[in-house]
Amino acid sequence: MSNCIYGPTYSEMLHPDTIAPDIRKRAIDAITQDPLDPINLFNISWRDQHNRLRAEVLPPELTGVEAPIAVLYARDFPTGSHKVGATYADLMENQIDGRANPGKHTLIWPSTGNYGIGGAWVGCRMKFDCIIILPEEMSRERFDIIERYGARVIKTPGCESNVKEIYDKTKELKAADPDRIRILNQFCEFGNYRFHYHVTGNAIAELAAELFQQGIGNGKVAGFAASMGSSGTIAAGDRLKQLWPEHKIIGLEPIQCPTIYNNGYGPHNIQGIGDKHVTWIHNVMNMDLLACIDDHECEEGLQLLTEKAGWNVLINRYGIPEDKVRKLSTIFGLSGVCNVLGAIKAARFYGFGKNDLIVTVCTDAIDRYHTEMDKLTARSGAMDETMAYMRAEAVFRRQKLDYMLEGTTETRKRWHHLKYFTWVEQQGMTQAELDAQMSQDWWRDQQAKVAGIDAKVKAARG
Repeated sequence: MSNCIYGPTYSEMLHPDTIAPDIRKRAIDAITQDPLDPINLFNISWRDQHNRLRAEVLPPELTGVEAPIAVLYARDFPTGSHKVGATYADLMENQIDGRANPGKHTLIWPSTGNYGIGGAWVGCRMKFDCIIILPEEMSRERFDIIERYGARVIKTPGCESNVKEIYDKTKELKAADPDRIRILNQFCEFGNYRFHYHVTGNAIAELAAELFQQGIGNGKVAGFAASMGSSGTIAAGDRLKQLWPEHKIIGLEPIQCPTIYNNGYGPHNIQGIGDKHVTWIHNVMNMDLLACIDDHECEEGLQLLTEKAGWNVLINRYGIPEDKVRKLSTIFGLSGVCNVLGAIKAARFYGFGKNDLIVTVCTDAIDRYHTEMDKLTARSGAMDETMAYMRAEAVFRRQKLDYMLEGTTETRKRWHHLKYFTWVEQQGMTQAELDAQMSQDWWRDQQAKVAGIDAKVKAARG
């Protein structure tokens, strides 16, 4: 299809130094010169223009545990979130197989935030007409960014956990114009899964090796903690468990919407996770631990990391170097704080020690949440240094071991069975397809498609 724009392969996203040198140079130049140029598709990677992994090891003075906790941070992806990788992978796979064609199809991106932002950026760069479906209560910054990237927005009722309303709107649009509309549903599109399995998972393994050379950890990843929105990110754990069978995959959801924990429901404000259902692409049969995180603690933790009173406490009271504090203030959003709190819970729950590296992800940054911090200040008052100290202790250093559930054979089956109500009863999957997901062979088949997809992308690029 001559009108199609093709970007990187999965392998090139993992190792951007393998991209053709002329394309790589143009892409790096475009980061600052023209961020909306489609050449920036080749900047979708966890590695920067110098081929360094974008990662930070958190100070133990903050986490309160001796196990090293490292975060991959997504602030410097083309949209400021790693979701751009999932959106590109979903569209790339659909385009390469002829299911989506620019000029012919309108793309519908159901989202609660960063996936919609990624869809707007990727879809419009690849010359598609794009509509983003987003709950009306999401942060104002999300809507502003989507429109700036050139997509249209349809607002649905509710907040982060109101995903069925998003599904209902996508069905309505598809029914009205089935030949033109293509729905790229992050909750069931396996490009999302494959991006994180291959790109994020292997990047984390490489990070473990690099940190070991620096005297941090033992070269392995003891645990990977990831909150579940679409459940794409947690697919990285599948790759890590293949490398190290003793590896622990820790899934996280809000206390206010504990769907997997106890079939719970409810609104919450950890934007990007806790969507009140078990997604089709979540390999729950491989998850070792579920931990629930308080959305209010995520808000308080983010304010601690991103405001002056918090910086003063972290620097002066805990002795964390100022440059480290300043760096942390730029790489965290609400779900990133959630992920770190989950990593702390896991470290304490499993008794991980100084050689047991735990890795998690900061999915976006504070630029998406200034209005949310304003709301917190309006509710709780301005954060002074006394309040900041209390938050450092209660939210991070003394994080509680409540709302935790291990992945036994029985609990994993229970988590898996929850998929039935969304995917078989509502979304048209078959019971046979659902039953097949209980086998790890089914997931290995999905993982093995990466090489074939990469070959098709290279052939299409010529």
